[in-house]
Amino acid sequence: MTAEVRRGQEAAGASADRTGHRAAVIGSPVAHSLSPVLHRAAYADLGLSTWSYTARLLAPDQLADLLAQVAAPARGGPVWEGLSVTMPHKQAVTGLLDAVDPLARAVGAVNTVVAQRHGGGRALLTGLNTDVAGIVGALREVLAHQGTVPGPRAVVLGSGATASSALAALTELGVTNVLVAARRHAGPGRAAAAAHRMGLGIRTLTWSPGDPASDAAVAHELAAADLVVSTLSAHAADTLGAPLARALGGRPRPGALLDVVYAPWPTALAATWQAGGGVVAPGWLMLLHQAAPQVQLMTGRTPRLGPMRAALLHALGEGRGAEVSAGAAGPDAQAVAGPPGVG
Repeated sequence: MTAEVRRGQEAAGASADRTGHRAAVIGSPVAHSLSPVLHRAAYADLGLSTWSYTARLLAPDQLADLLAQVAAPARGGPVWEGLSVTMPHKQAVTGLLDAVDPLARAVGAVNTVVAQRHGGGRALLTGLNTDVAGIVGALREVLAHQGTVPGPRAVVLGSGATASSALAALTELGVTNVLVAARRHAGPGRAAAAAHRMGLGIRTLTWSPGDPASDAAVAHELAAADLVVSTLSAHAADTLGAPLARALGGRPRPGALLDVVYAPWPTALAATWQAGGGVVAPGWLMLLHQAAPQVQLMTGRTPRLGPMRAALLHALGEGRGAEVSAGAAGPDAQAVAGPPGVG
């Protein structure tokens, strides 16, 4: 279906150039989103001067109305081409679309909506998931910097939509032993349900943040993992700091951590991991790698990562690029260079 979506966008693009094209990221909250920075940088590099991309604050009860606007026939103004979807809409949007890509359906989360137009009628709205590609791309980049290949053991912190995408990404990387640590595991929108749909066997650990024994158990699992993906919001893993530092002290070389947070940075989890000698990928790296395929799906053109990365780092107030730099704990403590912190 992905190839079909791209071909449809390429065909529709030529006829709409006279009126312009529009896309947006939707969520609540959404003011913090850096998706506009990435998409606009890609448009500029590709010479797509008639394309615009904005951020739209959208409450759950407004979702259906906006989708109707996106699908409506073009009437002389800029043509809706697609949406980037962030929380809390990634799961709710799935049931409001004309079609959902098999990967997005298996994961149970859509982060990309593409409006496929054929002629002047209503567009068909297709949902896809590029979060999986974002996680895979970010982890591959940090592992390449580290000079290692993915090991067989991983831990995912959290059990929501992004955690479900992480399961698919880890499977693509060849990881065979996955533990999901979270407060809750039951429910159709949880990672355990996504694992069942994908035919994956995972282990689960119920975690009570702030409980010393529970934090210690999770920290032990993290320290033993080859890969860790934290899908938690900022500060949600802060109680793991001290027990994780102790657990990492007994390991000569910790694995790689992807923390999906990009502001404020570093999180307590990322700082502890780096101080213990592990390599860290910040959330902006996942954002970069998921945005590139979004641009391709919406425009039918393949963007270059370089200009998008440069624009993103500039927006974050970080001009050093994405090289690996030595961490505070010495030459073995490495992290993909991230922003010093933005509010």
